[in-house]
Amino acid sequence: MIILGNFIIALANILDLALTIYSFIIIIGAVLSWVNPDPYNPIVRFIYGITEPLLRPIRKLLKLRLPIDLSPLILLLIIYFLQKFLIQSLIELGFKLKGGSV
Repeated sequence: MIILGNFIIALANILDLALTIYSFIIIIGAVLSWVNPDPYNPIVRFIYGITEPLLRPIRKLLKLRLPIDLSPLILLLIIYFLQKFLIQSLIELGFKLKGGSV
């Protein structure tokens, strides 16, 4: 069970790192939307290509006619929830499988 516990802890750490990197990409995308960058820039296209698939459904759910797009903030809150709930739960499960305490 020690190996399974270590695997779950490593998986949780990798998922936490991926969510942190994605949070920074969302913030960069929100800042880019303020400055109206060149839409043909490969970096801008990459950032929008990664963030839009998750932001679009949130925008549809909100359907607010506000001058500010709140979907990046909602997505960041969802990521924060996942980091505090899911990641911590996986780490605790990994330590319990190893037979230790958190």
